[in-house]
Amino acid sequence: MVELDDLLAQVWPLAASNTPGTDTVNLNAALGRVVVGDVFSQLNVPQHDNSGMDGYAVRCADLAKGVQFAVSQRVPAGASPLPLQAGTVARIFTGAPIPPGADAVVMQEDASVLANGLVTFNAVPTPNQWIRRAGEDIACGQVVVPKGTVLDAVHVGLLASIGVDRVDVVKRLKVGVMVTGSELQNPGKALEPGQIYNSNEFVWCGFLKAMNIDVESVGIVPDNIEATCSALERLAECDAVVSSGGVSVGEEDHVKPAIERMGELRAWKVAMKPGKPIAFGHINRKGGGQSWFFGLPGNPVSSALAFQLIVKPFLGLLQGQSMGQVDWRLRMHPVKADFAWAKPDMSREEFLRVDVQSGCAGLFPNQSSGVLTSLAQSSGLVRLAKGQVVAPGDVLNYVSYQDLMK
Repeated sequence: MVELDDLLAQVWPLAASNTPGTDTVNLNAALGRVVVGDVFSQLNVPQHDNSGMDGYAVRCADLAKGVQFAVSQRVPAGASPLPLQAGTVARIFTGAPIPPGADAVVMQEDASVLANGLVTFNAVPTPNQWIRRAGEDIACGQVVVPKGTVLDAVHVGLLASIGVDRVDVVKRLKVGVMVTGSELQNPGKALEPGQIYNSNEFVWCGFLKAMNIDVESVGIVPDNIEATCSALERLAECDAVVSSGGVSVGEEDHVKPAIERMGELRAWKVAMKPGKPIAFGHINRKGGGQSWFFGLPGNPVSSALAFQLIVKPFLGLLQGQSMGQVDWRLRMHPVKADFAWAKPDMSREEFLRVDVQSGCAGLFPNQSSGVLTSLAQSSGLVRLAKGQVVAPGDVLNYVSYQDLMK
């Protein structure tokens, strides 16, 4: 069996070495896309020193309690103020540019307007009080969004704040999905004797769409070589293909010979539980080029975890993200076990489904690879070494499902 870390060291760099295509998109179409290169600001944000409060722009040296000042100008947001006249103050509003010569803002709650229109202050400000300096948020020349960033709503807002209306992003990936097995039936149809409902397709499609990846699914492929080759030929135009089942050597396992006929396949028994049988390779396209291929286990938990731990990071690298961004091992952190694990697997490392509350990990009671509810009713995984026994209070390495999907 191959160790999981060794498998990742073999497979992931193949994606990182690829140069993805690029698109230029409007900001309103940029959400979830991956930035091709660093985006630099061509201006300061804010562009000018501005007021952080409604109040009065003043010279601190002129102020003393009880002294009365004339208001020499009114400065709303968007105005171009005149230099502040000596011995006067300027009425100013939040976001408005600071008049040249002013060095502080007194908020209006600390000011009193007299019947004669003059203003007195109840507090003497310190220099720079309530002034937001030019470039305080973003400086001209600063990297605002680094290469490889998956754009969320805040990133898109940052780009808008520096006047960027179009951004270069990695071309959207398309991933093909197929599930093999004549025993499978689609939801909404009656189950015949010996059948089970197809869930892997829906889990994968959900993961892929959350990654902003286009999905082409051929659904359930029956257990025969012709149907398998036909499905793979159709999906070969995708950037990658994900399949479940059919990569063993049984009489009804047709994916392995089909891939070997159409491309190249490497199959491993991975020293991890759940998720031992994993296949990886490529499918040759008729017009040239190739599509990456992943063959995952058929059991729903094994399939989902293999996707999150192995396939998703690979696809993230294809999207242009860095190794540091996709490697879930860097996002593991310690938690205390609130359970005992007395009979560990001596030949495989184990990923146990747990629910972490207040830093303590409670074990989901059924760790079978076929129990999909264990993923729905837990918050993440603890990673155990081969033969690792757990006692309550032991410190374990944990990664949440939320961090796996970053």
